[in-house]
Amino acid sequence: MQTANETVIRTEKLTKSYASPNMIGGVLTVLNELDLEVFQGEIFGFLGPNGAGKTTTIKLLLGLIFPTSGTAEIYGKPADDLAVKHKISFMPDQPHYYDFLSGYEVLKFYASLFKLTGKAAESKIDELLELVSMKDASKRRLREYSRGMLQRIGLAQALLNDPGLLIMDEPTNGLDPVAQRQMRDLIIELKNRGKTVFLSSHSLYDIEIIADRVALLDKGNLVKVGRTRELLSRKELELTAELPNEEAVQAIRALAPDTRQTGLTVILRTANEELIAQAIELVHQHKGRLISVVPLQQSLEELFMETVGKGGGR
Repeated sequence: MQTANETVIRTEKLTKSYASPNMIGGVLTVLNELDLEVFQGEIFGFLGPNGAGKTTTIKLLLGLIFPTSGTAEIYGKPADDLAVKHKISFMPDQPHYYDFLSGYEVLKFYASLFKLTGKAAESKIDELLELVSMKDASKRRLREYSRGMLQRIGLAQALLNDPGLLIMDEPTNGLDPVAQRQMRDLIIELKNRGKTVFLSSHSLYDIEIIADRVALLDKGNLVKVGRTRELLSRKELELTAELPNEEAVQAIRALAPDTRQTGLTVILRTANEELIAQAIELVHQHKGRLISVVPLQQSLEELFMETVGKGGGR
């Protein structure tokens, strides 16, 4: 029986390198000594710019490729152990199915691969179609489906074996805002049902909303990991003021060069409370109008840009 705080994924010094005549030493390291833990029942956001090593990590966890060094374990067993495969599932960013099949036929086919047949298969398929809100469209051909509908059928297919761990790669990629919201709600529902979700995504907004913990990867190296709210604990203040002339604007900009300006309206954002106080004093001295001073919470996008925003490719 799985329990809270049980380690579902553990990697220790997980490394993957490839021979590359174009690199110094003839070796390209795409993942460098990754130490990671993912716990039972959490949504874990796995982030990084293109080329950070996210896809390589997923392939290593799925046992599709093998590490150069280090280890990857799922439920305490090596990631390539066949017994592990029964407990996990993977939803790729773009599921590919025969588009002449209906949604129901796709699920029936994949159910047969898990030796689910007859009434047991029908019951499971009906349950999953209900979960992903695809029951009414289950008899339509996949070629008639929108991108969001295909993603939901892909999620249903990934849940046929009732996995404890679901690895998802860009599940909201290419979806419109409504479909993105639906997918987020489905992922939260999976967590509520006790599933562990390892979620690789470029949608920082989605991750910020639903992830319990996040890891930031850059050029194969883990640069940050922790609870989402703790990583976003830095707060700033944003001052907005309307000034009477350009001289007053320049006085504020001399205090804080990064101040944004639209006409004679300035916006100064900083975590330095003393700087805000000095700016307020300048506004009063120049007989300007202080519009607002608002406390702001750092966003995941801001943390990402500060940490890995200058990273390279996938």
